[in-house]
Amino acid sequence: MKILVGMSGGVDSSATAYLLKQAGHEVIGATMSIWDKNTNFRSNASADSCFSPHIEKDIEAARKVCQELDIPYYVFDCAEDYRQIVLSNFKKEYLSGRTPNPCVLCNSTIKFDALPAAAHKAGIDFDKFATGHYARLSFNEQNGRFQISRGLDPKKDQSYFLYRLSQEQLSRILLPLGNYQKSQVRDFAHKAGLEVSDKPDSQDFYNGNVNDILQQEPKPGNFVDKNGKILGQHQGIWNYTIGQRRGMGIAAERPLYVIGINPEKNEVVLGFDEETQQDTLTCNNLVWSAIEGIDKKREVTVKIRSSQTPVAASIELIDNDKIKVEFSTPQKAVAPGQSAVFYDQDTILGGGIICR
Repeated sequence: MKILVGMSGGVDSSATAYLLKQAGHEVIGATMSIWDKNTNFRSNASADSCFSPHIEKDIEAARKVCQELDIPYYVFDCAEDYRQIVLSNFKKEYLSGRTPNPCVLCNSTIKFDALPAAAHKAGIDFDKFATGHYARLSFNEQNGRFQISRGLDPKKDQSYFLYRLSQEQLSRILLPLGNYQKSQVRDFAHKAGLEVSDKPDSQDFYNGNVNDILQQEPKPGNFVDKNGKILGQHQGIWNYTIGQRRGMGIAAERPLYVIGINPEKNEVVLGFDEETQQDTLTCNNLVWSAIEGIDKKREVTVKIRSSQTPVAASIELIDNDKIKVEFSTPQKAVAPGQSAVFYDQDTILGGGIICR
């Protein structure tokens, strides 16, 4: 089989290329370049992130891996797609008082869409597109649907980030690392003699200041409690996310947390720890994966952030594109703009964007 591998210059994608070649496939490496060289950011972001001004270092690392594995390598400029889709959404969401997850959007629109499309456009022929994500892909013969399940390494599981991939996208991909522990993957890279075998993992989408992307001048507004009492002043709602505890500079009898953001009034609502707890949420912009949808209340487990262990909950459709999630135990820091992903045991049923 001819397989295009998305290469980041890190150990996971490098081990993916190695394993596929060892299995006898014809492997091609490809990197998506998403950094616009004309970007004028105010701070210096570190290199250990996906969106980074140090992309050339990652490209050189990926190119060297491909040379070591004796496979062809290509770089495709996806910066304009990334700017128009991922960065514009990031800015719009933050200025609306929501907390977006750019990695989820990037996977469904850029990494698993724009990148393989660019390769096809360049005349590169391949049968499947593979990445180094820690998630498992399978096909359910009973309902004829592809499905994603959690990776076997619970600390590295990345299924949450892939829930928005369509059935068509799932039919065209491979996820070879889903059945391995991270330690095993590093061993594969060591055995292959790859220099990146000890390279640290990327930590986040962007490791600079969020204002680099937003490019906003300060917009003073009030910190208030849930009753509207003014507690202090902030310099812009985009500097805060639900559940945040630091950076307010307000003295109180107990630590204060962000429990709400009101963009219309330019207010950030603060409260104590117990006020961060929610037992329900509503999400829209739904995507169904292992199933076509639900028509009645269903018991599931749910993740509302990537690092969370799925928690017990029920989901119920309240209109064509809106789900109510009711948790068995209250959850902290339910942030509009983030994703709620529904699981049946380890398998993703679907998910949506938290709207309330």
